[in-house]
Amino acid sequence: MTLKKLDNLVKINQLKIEPPDQGELDGMVNSAKRRLEDSQVEGLSEDGQFSLAYGAAHALALAAMRWHGYRSDKRYLVFQCLEQTVGLDNAKWRVLDKCHKQRNLAEYEGHLEITPQLLQELIEVAKELVTLVEALGPVK
Repeated sequence: MTLKKLDNLVKINQLKIEPPDQGELDGMVNSAKRRLEDSQVEGLSEDGQFSLAYGAAHALALAAMRWHGYRSDKRYLVFQCLEQTVGLDNAKWRVLDKCHKQRNLAEYEGHLEITPQLLQELIEVAKELVTLVEALGPVK
């Protein structure tokens, strides 16, 4: 993994450098794992499942960025940087990008249209993120 792209984002003020904090990372990962588990509770609406799984994926993506010592104020950037932070396949972060756009439609326009396939893909990518983020190990 090369972090040159992240350093370039720092140069144009899209990311900030901030030392990682193990307690913060542990909190994000634990919260994400609970949300991901809750997103799979039977009987929960698709909207609820989506919201929980999306929140989990975002927390994990942010944790990966924070592990490397970067911070972003822009939600979409943490997803776009997953290839650099944990080596996530480009096609998989695009699923998260699509979910981000759906989330924005729901938040800002009150229109959420989630297909069962998109929800399942989101949950699968979030599960993979758990594995990838935990594989980073403790902060150095």
